[in-house]
Amino acid sequence: MPLDRRNFLGRTAATGAGVALTGAAGAGPAAAAGQDRGPGADLARDRKRYTLTVMGTTDLHGNVFNWDYFTDAEFDDKAHNDVGLAKISTLVSQVRAEKGRRNTLLIDAGDTIQGTQLSYYYARVDPITAKHGPVHPMARAMNAIGYDAAALGNHEFNYGIPVLRKFEEQCDFPLLGANALDAKTMRPAFRPYVIKRVCTPHGRDVRVAILGLTNPGIAIWDKANVQGKMVFPGLEEQAAKWVPRLRSMGADVVIVAAHSGASGTSSYGDALPYVENAAALVAERVPGIDAILVGHAHTEIPEYRVVNKETGRAVVLSEPLKWGQRLTLFDFELVWGKGSWQVESVSAKVLNSNTVAEDKRITGLLGREHRKVVAYVNQVIGTSSAAMRAEEAPFKDTPIIDFINHVQKETVRAALAGTEFASLPVLSQASCFSRTAAVPAGKVTIREVAGLYPFENTLEARVLTGAQLRAYLEFSARYYVRTPAGGPVDTAKLTNAEGIPDYNYDAVSGLSYEIDIAKEPGSRIAKLSFDGKPLEDSARFVLAVNNYRASGGGGFPHVAQARQVWANSEEIRNTIIAWVKAAGAVDVGSFGSVDWKLTRDGVPVF
Repeated sequence: MPLDRRNFLGRTAATGAGVALTGAAGAGPAAAAGQDRGPGADLARDRKRYTLTVMGTTDLHGNVFNWDYFTDAEFDDKAHNDVGLAKISTLVSQVRAEKGRRNTLLIDAGDTIQGTQLSYYYARVDPITAKHGPVHPMARAMNAIGYDAAALGNHEFNYGIPVLRKFEEQCDFPLLGANALDAKTMRPAFRPYVIKRVCTPHGRDVRVAILGLTNPGIAIWDKANVQGKMVFPGLEEQAAKWVPRLRSMGADVVIVAAHSGASGTSSYGDALPYVENAAALVAERVPGIDAILVGHAHTEIPEYRVVNKETGRAVVLSEPLKWGQRLTLFDFELVWGKGSWQVESVSAKVLNSNTVAEDKRITGLLGREHRKVVAYVNQVIGTSSAAMRAEEAPFKDTPIIDFINHVQKETVRAALAGTEFASLPVLSQASCFSRTAAVPAGKVTIREVAGLYPFENTLEARVLTGAQLRAYLEFSARYYVRTPAGGPVDTAKLTNAEGIPDYNYDAVSGLSYEIDIAKEPGSRIAKLSFDGKPLEDSARFVLAVNNYRASGGGGFPHVAQARQVWANSEEIRNTIIAWVKAAGAVDVGSFGSVDWKLTRDGVPVF
């Protein structure tokens, strides 16, 4: 969908550095007054005190209901977590009742509008961007719950800037992104921050600044949507620019909502000069921050303290678990002194959404939308000759991954017909995005096919040599934990070495090879062949590859620099759905084969 430059640049100018203060209401009871804090306790009892609670969510990924649209059932996992904003709403109401609503704020750290078939439906099937289109379910739910601000996540850009701008327009709260800049003016393309005024019983309001920071990886992962339109400098650089400004504007409390994990690592290697998971580095290096709501990493961090190198003060970080499984609570103890409110202490914890029922106000508000999406995903689109499951896909060549690769190869072959690249062999890469994905024998529905590909990736074709493909496979094989020959193999401990996620392990279809997990990473690929013969370094191939990988996602070698010979704007999920509809039947025997396997010193593991 083309970007309306006039509309975009107009908004950029309007949402630059000059952002108005926003009021948050009312008076509430003082907290923590009269505690004995050692010497000077009598003086301390006379000082004005106030407790502020800031609640936070992150990585909601389109979850409103405690529902799994891929299984068509209530959500469940091994830990019996629950998901969705309807659950979060109940927790938020409980906290507001306990603390006094006027003594609380509610924020989010991004990745809101992508991830479920509910969010997909209102981006693509019944899009919010249509004339007289609907209001996005996430906007309706978050408005009803009463969010005060949300940072931008990288997945906010998956559907293109027009969808994001429409979502922004529908929200009653600001979307913040201090490091999302207009590529031409280098001014903020979204509001960098908001300052909320919280009234106290003691006179002057507490001024709470919320700075939003998004992920620099957007420049890689959503290159097609943002290139030439926006740039995304590093979190540390932008925090160092904005935090002093917020303090000079009178902020008593500074909170960063950062769509960036706390590990200090990057999945894209040195493709960008900015750290992907930089939240702890920001806390350590940028003075003046009291707390950071962490997002992006899909991990649970109830409370993590990082000492700032310049001030010696601890900054409190917290990351609630994804999809609305947890709600973070930051408690700020403030004391009046020297003519201003000062943060005396900060603590954090998380609440589990599986301890409460869904808020009927939210489920009732969006019940019609939910039923429409359930009906959509349960449409039968074809049949399958055999059941396909993904449980073993991370360590075995399985038909379910072969199916994705088969569709991708056929799509690219057809696209290149009649071009100078038509004679090159077509290979394909695919990952196991969900170990619970399954396609049954017999009737197949949209939800079952969609479950194979939960991300909004699109398909490209890149030209690589045999030598480059070998390096690509060696890089992919780092995913396995080194396992010596002779001993037992525990599949639960075999994969995800060094924290590499399943989506950053690629199986390449069209080649035959072995992965020797007894050897060091970098020397694991053996018996690499094409068409029954050893692979020649100089041979040229077309690789069908998703745009995330082709843009440098995961840091795989060569592919981002390889020549692009074709690209498509259609999500791969939809490409597969359309293929099944057109074929009518999925013949598993026509593509399912074992072309790669794990070995130890040349002996097959399975």
